[in-house]
Amino acid sequence: MHFLGKNIAFPDVSLANAEGLLAIGGDLSLERLILAYQRGIFPWYEDGEPILWWSPDPRFVLFPNHLKVSKSMRKILKASTFNVTMNQDFEGVIRNCAQSKRQGQAGTWITETMIEAYCNLHERNLAKSVEVWQDDKLVGGFYGVDLNNGMFCGESMFSAVSNSSKLAFISFVQSTNYKLIDCQLHTVHLESLGAVEIPRDKFLTYIS
Repeated sequence: MHFLGKNIAFPDVSLANAEGLLAIGGDLSLERLILAYQRGIFPWYEDGEPILWWSPDPRFVLFPNHLKVSKSMRKILKASTFNVTMNQDFEGVIRNCAQSKRQGQAGTWITETMIEAYCNLHERNLAKSVEVWQDDKLVGGFYGVDLNNGMFCGESMFSAVSNSSKLAFISFVQSTNYKLIDCQLHTVHLESLGAVEIPRDKFLTYIS
């Protein structure tokens, strides 16, 4: 296992273990985060742990032209029940994601340090949020990283009202022109929307 120091560098992703864990330590500075995402690496750890850096193989992704929209979601998209915006409340979205209960997780991996780091990326137009509003209340959304390389790296989503996170995701994919949406790790939720696993080597070709 590679332990990171003060130098802004990462080992080759081929050195990650079977679970995809590549390195431990370092920080969440702007420079290190940018380098990580440029190399297909992301941080994921729980509060109280050292920073863990991952590059799983296979990688879970969505090709936008393979997006699946159910009949029930088509009805929701056509209805005027919700209002969908982008980059109107990034901090609100990430804090709601941090507070969402996750099956199999005792706490949250979106720590205060993580929130500060991604808000820093957002202030530099390197991270985006999608918000879903109902009666002027934030009820769903998601956020991720955009390094302007044609790929959006999704990080987390939340849903305070049924289907609101799906609405945010579908609206985002349909209204943007990314060649790939990185979903990182498999979830049934995103699989239902068309996300699939691909080899890490193939995934990395979309970054370069």
